[in-house]
Amino acid sequence: MKILIANKFYYPRGGDCVYTIELESLLKKAGHDVAIFSMEHPETLETPWRHFFPSAVSFSPKEPIRFLKALVRPLYSFEVRHKFNALLDDFKPDVLHLNNIHTQLSPLIAELAKKRGICVVWTLHDYKLLCPRYDCLRRGNPCELCFDGDKSYVLRHSCLKGSKLASIIAWLEAKKWNRKRLEACIDAFICPSRFMKEKMEQGGFAPQKLHVLRNFINPKKVEGPLPEKKDHYCYVGRLSEEKGIRTLLKVAAELPYTLKIVGTGPLEQELREQYKGFNQIEFLGYQEWPMIREVLGAARCMVLPSEWYENCPLSILEAFTLKTPVVASKIGGIQELLERGKTGHILFPPRDTDALSVAISAFLNSSSSTFTTPAHDDYNYFEGISEIYALSIKSKTHH
Repeated sequence: MKILIANKFYYPRGGDCVYTIELESLLKKAGHDVAIFSMEHPETLETPWRHFFPSAVSFSPKEPIRFLKALVRPLYSFEVRHKFNALLDDFKPDVLHLNNIHTQLSPLIAELAKKRGICVVWTLHDYKLLCPRYDCLRRGNPCELCFDGDKSYVLRHSCLKGSKLASIIAWLEAKKWNRKRLEACIDAFICPSRFMKEKMEQGGFAPQKLHVLRNFINPKKVEGPLPEKKDHYCYVGRLSEEKGIRTLLKVAAELPYTLKIVGTGPLEQELREQYKGFNQIEFLGYQEWPMIREVLGAARCMVLPSEWYENCPLSILEAFTLKTPVVASKIGGIQELLERGKTGHILFPPRDTDALSVAISAFLNSSSSTFTTPAHDDYNYFEGISEIYALSIKSKTHH
């Protein structure tokens, strides 16, 4: 089978990018022919398909030409249309597998594939189809005002970075790529959690097009002896507001245990400056997998203090494979992965600093960090994705 995978970035920037790269590897290993469509970027991985990638856009006013492209691309882009059609002519895929494509690429590519009779499958990594700012947060709290189809709330509350201009673009994008138009060109949506499927149904999406299939980890990432446990705990992920990193650092500053933070993001410099005098807090910045494996595998526990509707965090799955217990917010799809008492992990209410402090201390004060990995972590992702491809192609053929 010939499968074209699309994601706005093609380098290990975040969970959606890691998923894209790992999915490409998984499909190729199974004998499928795979091509990539993404946006050009200085860190883009080498691929024979790179000459089809549209130019980069930037949301910084300091780069006026790229900034103008960024404002226009969510609504229409001749360059994206031209280069994607050229890729379709060259590769002739059976399946187009979308990931994060809004803004930098746009759902335009789904319609272009649909017109050619290509099966289109979309793995949802966030809530962009329901919430114009993607994370269902308003002033830091969960918000579902736009779920009923009226996206004007993004204008009323200036939800995008507090900017009227950015919010107008997000509203226009949501209006153009509305539920009815998207469902018309998508054969199947992959929801990495039951929680996301329920929210998509709440937003009016057809249940028969929604398939629950949790994310996966490349088994090669955890081959070899596991690191020996040490006296630290860790955070692995993006340093941004929705991840609850401020809550974690507020707690960490009051505890005597070493916190190792792996990752980068918009808050990195601010937080480094704010906590530079706290010797128990170590900012390690962006790291490749070997270092992540060492820090995460040696940790007494990993903390994920998210304040948004997390879907199926790869960091939790990585912790599972490295036998590291998890302390995480009781929110979104996280609840499906962690079951207190059955797996030895701990869920705590989002933003509850007292509960988080107690949970961290429980692991750091314990001489044991044993737990059981949830049974559902052993499913075969390739079988699941192959079944969804087959069902989608069969459905398209029947119609």
